[in-house]
Amino acid sequence: MSREAEVRHHADQEVGKSFPELLEKARTAEVALRRTQASPASPEELRAAGLAFDRALTEALRGAEASQRAAFGIKSYDDRIRRRKGRATTKGAEWTAEVNRLRTLREQNRLTGIVRVPRLVPASERPEAAAAPLRVAGAR
Repeated sequence: MSREAEVRHHADQEVGKSFPELLEKARTAEVALRRTQASPASPEELRAAGLAFDRALTEALRGAEASQRAAFGIKSYDDRIRRRKGRATTKGAEWTAEVNRLRTLREQNRLTGIVRVPRLVPASERPEAAAAPLRVAGAR
């Protein structure tokens, strides 16, 4: 076990302690997104709520990943076999399932929960070529 592995393990334990609060923030952001989707909201509001939920999920995922690494044990930071054995423990399997659940939820939100809003380009920024009439080959 290296000194670096020990430091990383303690850092992951500290980040993992904040997981319940991060998960609660993600739940709150999801409720806000669902309320916004249920109300007659503008696309900009829907996009903002979707992005807020994405940020909250990403933070919760980081906390879950840190807890997962800490659950695998100090030796797992230096040895891939130890990481594999760590996944086979009860705690390791629970954290692995939680990480997978959060990743799936985040990907689902990125695919369907974030509304795409067309970007408006002011006339002053449009290229001149777009304003010129199109010329067809062979036409005079």
